[in-house]
Amino acid sequence: MAADAGDGALVLVQGDAVLVIDVFNSFEHDDGDALLDSFRERAPRMERAVDHARSASIPLVYVNDAHGRWDSDVQALLRETLSARGGEVVKSLVPNPGEPVLLKHRYSAFDHTPLDMLLEELGVTRVLLVGAATEGCIVQTAIDARELGQKASILVDACATTDPDLEAVALRYAESVVGVRLERVTREA
Repeated sequence: MAADAGDGALVLVQGDAVLVIDVFNSFEHDDGDALLDSFRERAPRMERAVDHARSASIPLVYVNDAHGRWDSDVQALLRETLSARGGEVVKSLVPNPGEPVLLKHRYSAFDHTPLDMLLEELGVTRVLLVGAATEGCIVQTAIDARELGQKASILVDACATTDPDLEAVALRYAESVVGVRLERVTREA
């Protein structure tokens, strides 16, 4: 299955879900500057993947780091993020009403969350991952998806990184060892 329909459009089919991982971030941490720079470059393709999922009626599931919150207040997290440094970069990625948003406290979107149950209820057999950071939460989520019997694709041009060299190593491992497909939202020029 190609990620590109020939006209630059991402191909999504029944059984797919797009997971939007850790896009709500204040960028106030050691790697924040590098991650924000990468977001500025790659957020338009994240947005394109999100828009394409919505227009194709493919499930879109947000899973975000809770950033130390234990109250499950997604709306407060979104307000804080949008008013923080980098808020203008991620504002186009805010979930629509009714789109599921799960909060996590670990790297993987599956670790101690109900994500596997939600995907089963939705009939999902393949997850396509966008968000951040490729070398951390994205690859760990893809590994766990494979361990749980899902097909997994990382949309590499729609994932932000803190370190391009580390990202390359992590993607090589995910593809070569784990069996994760590496795809793109857009064709390479």
